[in-house]
Amino acid sequence: LTPETIEVPKNELDSALDLIGADLLRVIEKAAANIRAYHEKQLEKSWFTASDDGIFLGQKITPLSRVGVYAPAGSAPLPSTVLMDAIPAKVAGVEEIILCSPPGKNGKVNPLILACAKLADVDRVFMAGGAQAIAAMAYGTQTIPKVDKIVGPGNIYVATAKKMVFGICGIDMIAGPSEILIIADETANPAYVAADLLSQAEHDKLASSILLTTSRKLAENVSKELETQMSRLTRKEIAMESIENYGAVIVTDTINEAVDISNTIAPEHLEVCTKNPFELLPFIKNAGAIFLGNFSPEPLGDYFAGPNHTLPTSGTARFFSPLGVYDFVKRQSVISYSRDAFNAVASDVAAFAHAEGLTAHAEAILIRQGDGFPV
Repeated sequence: LTPETIEVPKNELDSALDLIGADLLRVIEKAAANIRAYHEKQLEKSWFTASDDGIFLGQKITPLSRVGVYAPAGSAPLPSTVLMDAIPAKVAGVEEIILCSPPGKNGKVNPLILACAKLADVDRVFMAGGAQAIAAMAYGTQTIPKVDKIVGPGNIYVATAKKMVFGICGIDMIAGPSEILIIADETANPAYVAADLLSQAEHDKLASSILLTTSRKLAENVSKELETQMSRLTRKEIAMESIENYGAVIVTDTINEAVDISNTIAPEHLEVCTKNPFELLPFIKNAGAIFLGNFSPEPLGDYFAGPNHTLPTSGTARFFSPLGVYDFVKRQSVISYSRDAFNAVASDVAAFAHAEGLTAHAEAILIRQGDGFPV
């Protein structure tokens, strides 16, 4: 690759949808529509208020100018992340969205990634991967433009690079290995539960898959199902190491105890497979995404339902939220006082400034009343 060939040609991006079959395209289009519809509900509006005494206040919502999306394409290319990262940015009104993804052995970007980029209205695509792609988007190069924010998952090198450039530009979050925690009672289907645990275990050898249940019988049956189902997986070595090192099946005395443990762990994905899952929803404080019921498996959220699959990991769901439209806008405060409104509060403001020992702050107020520095 050279600076002249690192960008995917515009005509190649425009024709990307021709690279995948009609049936798969139909599925991806449905997923994109669901993601767009969900995130449109997150749109914020600017607001302003004017009082009779001459005070005008407000909050102005301004989209970011340029956002960079990173789409990994190593052992498991993730075209779905392009939809999840780029569509909310487009809904937010971001002016330009660029995408970096490493080329394959054929020197081309993964066709599914390219097709999703087209469906998500990505403006430019560059063949760049790893930490170097993060650096290029953060600092800018002669080819890849500097962005205001970088979003998207990656390996430990990508995550470390994002952490290093934070402050030069914004980032979505530092994502760790995938996590799933399932709260289940005796009504849960052990085959379903095992399948859902493995859906995360196959991601990464460091992925965490935990079952909390009040039923010892379910715990035993899920353990058997894990062995049976794992043998059928194409990524069974990864899943096996993940389950052995970071998997757990725990029997609790009560469902409330399971909820308390879950809130302490603050998992990325939380499934509630109980008789009445909605009854537990008010008590769930910490989780990136919550899946309620036996027919709401985690992969629904990964691909199709609409909510974002870029979620806080490693316990950060205690204070972080899923990626959303709000991550691609700035909230700007707006303040305007008339002369009369200003004069009515000037002495109070100056007194506060003097209390902090900031005389220049006080003078900036008093000078407008003729009581500060000589004009």
